[in-house]
Amino acid sequence: MLPTVCRPDQLWDLLPDALAGRAVLLPVTSPDDAAPLQPGEPVTEPGAAVIVTTSGSTGTPKGVVLPAAALLASAAATRVRLGGPMRWYSPLPRHYVAGMMVLVRALDAGTTPVSTAGDLSDLPPADLDEPRALSIVPTHLHRALDDPGTTARLAGFDAVLLGGAPAGADLLARARAAGISVVTTYGMSETSGGCVYDGLALDGVDVQLDPATGRISIAGPMLFSGYRLAPELTAETLAGGRLLTRDRGELVDGRLRISGRIDDVVISGGVNVDLAEVQRRLGLADPDPGAGHQHVVLGVPDPEWGTRIVLVTDSDEADLAGWRDRLAATGLGREALPRQVVTVVRLPRTASGKIDRRALAASITADRA
Repeated sequence: MLPTVCRPDQLWDLLPDALAGRAVLLPVTSPDDAAPLQPGEPVTEPGAAVIVTTSGSTGTPKGVVLPAAALLASAAATRVRLGGPMRWYSPLPRHYVAGMMVLVRALDAGTTPVSTAGDLSDLPPADLDEPRALSIVPTHLHRALDDPGTTARLAGFDAVLLGGAPAGADLLARARAAGISVVTTYGMSETSGGCVYDGLALDGVDVQLDPATGRISIAGPMLFSGYRLAPELTAETLAGGRLLTRDRGELVDGRLRISGRIDDVVISGGVNVDLAEVQRRLGLADPDPGAGHQHVVLGVPDPEWGTRIVLVTDSDEADLAGWRDRLAATGLGREALPRQVVTVVRLPRTASGKIDRRALAASITADRA
């Protein structure tokens, strides 16, 4: 069967046929975006329903083939975990997995999904007598908490699923103090979206950690069936029925906590530096956490150090010595302290809400060239 190229706004009408095995959908915002995935070539994965593209924040975008059974299993497990069918709201793009799964959950629940504004200003009133859930990324929540009216409407939702990027402890504390029922999610395109809620795997999902590296692997009915026209990459990622993720994790009080990426460890000046650990210390070193500033640490190529540790921030606290002192005070070793601070008006993000680290690193490297 050849994939059906469609626009994101057509997905809701076309999904029933795809879930029934009568079509394989390839949602893209432009026909040019479909070309790398060769829509003229048939889909060979059995039971395929949708091909979603990854955001490409850390590498070349890939086509992830998702079976109908995986999508339906994910939606059903979410319904069970959250306590029943709900009306689903979201501002997320429908051609990425998080936005697309809102549609599948709505079909599972027998409700009609609602697309909201990016600033969440059009959410329903808090006293609306209807079970409802919202799927957003941390950036949405950060901005919503600055507006009392939006915060009050968020508190009326039975569940606010937060995924796509790590959520800081301060953000979660502020949201929960405001009465918002935040549910942190972990997952990816290859797992039909979130498959671990608040650190606990959904029913049917098996999460394991490699004893030596902490690398996370996942098994369960929500897994993808392959990468579009990339059998070698599929074989590397799907082994023995398990998805080998690029993430590291640990169990804290029985709940999964993401430690970072397995490729977060870089060599700077001959010393291993765990960028994920530096990132965690940034939250502790923020001179004004209540201001909601965003910071990210990157490793970029450097002729002297091999990899240069760079702190990128939207705060005007751009003094390198000051940041190094604050990070050192958190217990961070000297070798892991940033050697450059870059100030931006706003951290760039992909359409799925993740900080676009690749674009940042490329920009910083180009500026130094």
